[in-house]
Amino acid sequence: MTEPQETSQYFAAAPAVTSATETVRVRFVTPPLLLRTDRGVFSHGRVDTGTEVLLRQGPRPDPAGTYLDLGCGAGVIALTLARRAPGSRVVAVDVNERARALCAANAADNGLGNVEVLAPEAVDPAVRFDAIWSNPPIRVGKAALHELLLTWLDRLTTDGTAHLVVHKNLGSDSLQRWLTDAGWPTTRLLSAKGYRVLDVTRP
Repeated sequence: MTEPQETSQYFAAAPAVTSATETVRVRFVTPPLLLRTDRGVFSHGRVDTGTEVLLRQGPRPDPAGTYLDLGCGAGVIALTLARRAPGSRVVAVDVNERARALCAANAADNGLGNVEVLAPEAVDPAVRFDAIWSNPPIRVGKAALHELLLTWLDRLTTDGTAHLVVHKNLGSDSLQRWLTDAGWPTTRLLSAKGYRVLDVTRP
């Protein structure tokens, strides 16, 4: 089945769909965040259910550390981490230029100066992350997804952990097996609303 045009745009470098912003209030963060979303960026006009499961029920960041939001979209994960851990450095990465612009603007609008928004190739290769949070782009295709995850997992610190949220109907269990077989021990931390939160650690 062909994906709707807007859905397929969110992992494009330059979305072709016309911009149409909507503001979302993220109430599970204190104080709440106000985020502008846009067409051509993942989860336009809402907070995706999987992302909400990850942020409501998944692990909280330590007060200080270097964290990665992989596939940041409009920035709900990055900004939540930054608000919960004001002493941290949060790097927000996305191939989508519209997403990066939104995330940077949202961080500024919410007064979060500890968010750094970058294209993947602009991240200093020497940087290592204490933790990664991601609602990964499953629809980009299995081969591309595997390459993406292995690239960034390799940039965890020795005792770092990646927290991934994936819907069970989009292959969470098979992804867990594949990561483990690829040498990255992966456990299911929780299940909620059809989503799994997977924790991935270094061998």
